[in-house]
Amino acid sequence: MTPPQRRRRYPSQAPEEPSPKPEGEGTGKRPPERLYVVAGPDGERAELDLVALIVARADPPPSATPEQTAILRLSAAPISVAELSAYLSLPFSVMTVLLTEMLTAELVTARAPIVRQALPDRSLLEAVMHGLQRL
Repeated sequence: MTPPQRRRRYPSQAPEEPSPKPEGEGTGKRPPERLYVVAGPDGERAELDLVALIVARADPPPSATPEQTAILRLSAAPISVAELSAYLSLPFSVMTVLLTEMLTAELVTARAPIVRQALPDRSLLEAVMHGLQRL
């Protein structure tokens, strides 16, 4: 869908109707890629959560797609799958397909997020309490 064009109320000359062009031609913009073109054939997927952390293991190879290169650059430090999906504007399903390919090629590693316990261990609290009492 194209946005409506703004028109003057009282045109000084009769407006020329532009000849219809196929999408993407002459506008300088390319039409968006279909998701199956980006993700490739849908095969097996790795078990990834939205909060799984992705870390790059290697630099982007010359044969990497633009999406894979962007993932490798963003994941130089641990980053979640949800953040990668948001930064690249790709759905989670496409991201899991891309990351599965990269995991099998050993370009990235996936690890579970660090979960902090809601309550600290009782023995730790007792050790701190005894340490403070000795002061």
